[in-house]
Amino acid sequence: MMKIGICLCIIMSAFNNITAQSAKIDTEKLLEYYETQRYADAAQYLQTIYSGDTQDIKALSQIAYCHMMAGKLPEAEKSYLKINTLQPNNLPTLFSLASINSRRGNASNARNYLQQIIQIDSLNFNAYKQLAIYAETPESKLNYLKKANALNSTDPDVAYDLSITYSGLKQYLPAYDVLKTAIAADTENFTLQQALLPVANQLTKYPEVIEIGEKLLKNHADVNVMNDMGQAYFYIKDYQKCIMLYKMLEDMGVQNEGTLYFMALSYRELKDYNNAAIYAQKTIDEAISDHTNLYYAALAGIYEAKNQYNEALTAYKKGLTFGISNIIYYRLGLLYDLNLKQPKNAAIYYQMYLKNNPDQEKEKDQIAYAKGRMLVLK
Repeated sequence: MMKIGICLCIIMSAFNNITAQSAKIDTEKLLEYYETQRYADAAQYLQTIYSGDTQDIKALSQIAYCHMMAGKLPEAEKSYLKINTLQPNNLPTLFSLASINSRRGNASNARNYLQQIIQIDSLNFNAYKQLAIYAETPESKLNYLKKANALNSTDPDVAYDLSITYSGLKQYLPAYDVLKTAIAADTENFTLQQALLPVANQLTKYPEVIEIGEKLLKNHADVNVMNDMGQAYFYIKDYQKCIMLYKMLEDMGVQNEGTLYFMALSYRELKDYNNAAIYAQKTIDEAISDHTNLYYAALAGIYEAKNQYNEALTAYKKGLTFGISNIIYYRLGLLYDLNLKQPKNAAIYYQMYLKNNPDQEKEKDQIAYAKGRMLVLK
């Protein structure tokens, strides 16, 4: 109520200035319109006092404001445009015009008014913050958010949006730094802390993910937090806790191919091959995606660990029906070579692996092994 009272005082103060020029205004009537939020009636009343061609900027501002608060955006825009003609480069007027066009879905006009603002005031935080909404490319959005963040690094909305934009561009370290700065200014901002978890996972800061995640789960059992924590537990090799969290998600009916995949791998690491096979198959059944061949490769690897070589062979070849995979080519070469004792087939898949341009740096050991085995098998 105090804020409303202050606003009304400011509004009535403006009308007192107008009244000095015109004794026709009934200030008590206007106060009643504002107190009851009858802005359309207030605008209509003011228009009976002032002619349509008035150039009184204070009167036009109050009429425009009343129209905007009443939701009559075309009438509000008309008044603000008139003010902008009479008094160009006025920041509140330009912000109002940007807001009106935003509410009407005219992003191009909204963007133009905001760009006018930063031409006048190159350090206007709110203009950069709003321009990011209308950015036409990820790069321009990033630039606007970076400028806004440089002006106010603790604003949570900008920090959140900037971190998401950085992450979308796979720039995880700056995303992390932006969030850490904003969190330091507001240590109880759970939204920012939750946004930090997937970024910290990407940077292999797994203990931090677990520490923050445990605190967040005390506040609310959020599935995204549990998902991020499960990955962190997997990578620090606490497979039981990874399984526990993802089993909770499965019981809630919110599992996905990723959580099921990590469960399969966790069971495999614990040498619980029966459950590993079950969850590898669940992963495949959950979704057919660009990663399906990897899921079949995981299932085949589990069969190999159980010495079920024919089942492994079937799973590997099933994986290849979803796309070329260097991992599968290499694993098939090993399977035929070391377990099935079929050197001719082993050589075929080693050759297919080498012809498929494996990463010379990351896979140098596999490349050397495949080349060496081909020489022996021939």
